[in-house]
Amino acid sequence: MLDLFELNREIKSQHSDDSNDYDYRPYRPDFRHNDSMVSTYSQVIDPDDPRVTGVKAKYLEDPHDIEKNTLRQMDYRHRRKHLMRVKIEFNVTSMVNRQEFLIKLARALMTFGAPSHRIESQLIAAARILEVEAEFIHLPGVIICSFGDQDLGTSETHFIKCNGRLALGALHKVHLIYRSVVHDEISAKKASDELEDLLKAPPLYSAAFRCLLAFCLSALICPLAFGGSFLDMWIAGAGALIMSLLQLCAAKSTLYANVFEITVAIFVSFSSRGLSSIRSRIFCYTAISSAGIVGILPGYLILSSSLELASKNIVCGSVKMVYALIYTLFLGFGLQIGSDFYLLLDRSMRRKLDTLAASLSSTTILAGSWVADNSTDNGTLPVVGTWTFTHAVPSNTADIIDGCYRPKHFPWFLQPFPMWTAFLIVPTFSLFSSLANLQPFRSKQLPVMVVISCASYASNKIANHYIFNRSDVVSAIGAFTVGVLGNAYSRKMGGTAFTSMVTGVLFLVPSGLSQAGGITANGNGIDIGGAMIAVTIGITVGLFMSQALVYMFGTRKNAAVFSF
Repeated sequence: MLDLFELNREIKSQHSDDSNDYDYRPYRPDFRHNDSMVSTYSQVIDPDDPRVTGVKAKYLEDPHDIEKNTLRQMDYRHRRKHLMRVKIEFNVTSMVNRQEFLIKLARALMTFGAPSHRIESQLIAAARILEVEAEFIHLPGVIICSFGDQDLGTSETHFIKCNGRLALGALHKVHLIYRSVVHDEISAKKASDELEDLLKAPPLYSAAFRCLLAFCLSALICPLAFGGSFLDMWIAGAGALIMSLLQLCAAKSTLYANVFEITVAIFVSFSSRGLSSIRSRIFCYTAISSAGIVGILPGYLILSSSLELASKNIVCGSVKMVYALIYTLFLGFGLQIGSDFYLLLDRSMRRKLDTLAASLSSTTILAGSWVADNSTDNGTLPVVGTWTFTHAVPSNTADIIDGCYRPKHFPWFLQPFPMWTAFLIVPTFSLFSSLANLQPFRSKQLPVMVVISCASYASNKIANHYIFNRSDVVSAIGAFTVGVLGNAYSRKMGGTAFTSMVTGVLFLVPSGLSQAGGITANGNGIDIGGAMIAVTIGITVGLFMSQALVYMFGTRKNAAVFSF
């Protein structure tokens, strides 16, 4: 039986011999793609790009295509006659399947929260192995796909606009489908059907289970990162549960979605200040308010923008960075408004706070003349001037630990958690954090995520013991540890580096903010934004350094190192 592709090639050659003097195809120069995230003298290539792997396309056509099977069952005469009639329609149908796969791949990557600085390179690699002339431009929330046709001299442009959230399980499946296509293991039509099933699949967990996860995460991070007590953690968890319920309401109401963050921050801050004003002072305002809103912190958004800026994607990186800063200012404004509104109603509590602040730190300024009463005067001190005397009391002397009032006579459930409890809380928090990011419970990567996240916390804690008041440097050390472990796992064991590292990287954001004084540091939104930027820049530097170290060794060192 003759091969359909050989027959098609012979027909094309005969047609070209008969029409040597006439070229029916209009001239059009080859498309040249200039990646928008590439700097002037560099080129970013995805590790699975066919220029790196050397894979040749063998399955451009679907082996189960009905038309192809029909042609193979014909005899030579009918097959040749049918080919002469529908040759162009067959090729166009095949190209439409490949273009549809690229469009669905772009939509799936945006929907499931893929690292945005790698989306363009992944789409280019898929288009090259499928032999599709295409250009891609990624903007915040939009991907522009342009497909060209050399024979007809035309182009077709698609605008793909969608919003999504981080879904680790679905993103891992999308990556496996993408790897199968660029390594020429499955056809584009079959891959397109699998992506369509993923996009139409319902959420992995129900809304009630996700609200329960939000409660557990805030309750566990309260004593772990913000010095809360056993009693504080339940109040922080209740605040996060109410926040999750309000978030479900915001998803249904466009009007309320615009003020969701501010109202949640005001509610959590007002409630925390009211509980901390109880005469016995058993609740801690800083721990409850910081842990209550940890679920809506834009840590991943700022991290993504920092990675894009570091990879020379100026447009997306700058837009996301500005939006994340404004978002952080909204949270800081809401926290400050909630606290001040309660203190406006309870004037006695305001006076107590002012008295406490004055007792911890007081400054006296005296102006006069300096007179030496012995022979110690050497002529270097000014005779007349102004002298400032500062009286500062250490916080632990006033029974204040991590911004919370913790006298020694308080019972155990009002004291900070001892150090050994971190061996139980950190793995549990890492497990719940992975499940909250829609990672399947029965998956091989879940234990790897928990181990990398525990290593992230351990390195962060050890670095903070030796480096004081430098949350950016401490976060860089923690991110370097996560990057080395995640990339080594991807290269040696064949896992997906991004999904295995997400939990550990997101763990660094509240840990770094706690080292910077907590989310409510000084009650100023600008200070919160500055602390957030310092932490994420340190994480970005650590990730890039670890990727450069891991990809320095091996056979694919000329490929891209952006695995996160």
